[in-house]
Amino acid sequence: MTLTVVAQGTFDLLHPGHLHYLEQAAELGEVYVIIARRENVTHKPKPVLPDRQRRDMVAALDPVDHAVLGHREDIFVPIEEIDPDVILLGHDQHHDPAAIAAALDERGIDCEVRRASGRDPRYEGELFSTGDIVDAICRKRCQ
Repeated sequence: MTLTVVAQGTFDLLHPGHLHYLEQAAELGEVYVIIARRENVTHKPKPVLPDRQRRDMVAALDPVDHAVLGHREDIFVPIEEIDPDVILLGHDQHHDPAAIAAALDERGIDCEVRRASGRDPRYEGELFSTGDIVDAICRKRCQ
């Protein structure tokens, strides 16, 4: 039996950490990625790239079977529609797994919440954060 796995995030500028996360999701089963809408991102700077561009870029990655934009008002609507077996959180995402599990229970969604592992740099200068990438570009090009 193939599991249905949900991964989610902003995916503003794709980096090796994103790919590692999505590869881990693919090891578990069929991967649905929910891309956060710009207006719903409140825990860090808003994405630079448009919603649909971020969705299209994520959809083009090999580990991804389906990429969808998040709901404008209720983050659980796509989860209800997908009905996953597992929600895989990124290793450094701000979400509290216990709080998500409780919200899923309240909605009657039977789904396991797991956290992905991080990935260590494989070479000097490898960046794993959109903010770090933007900062590096500004240091090198915005003079």
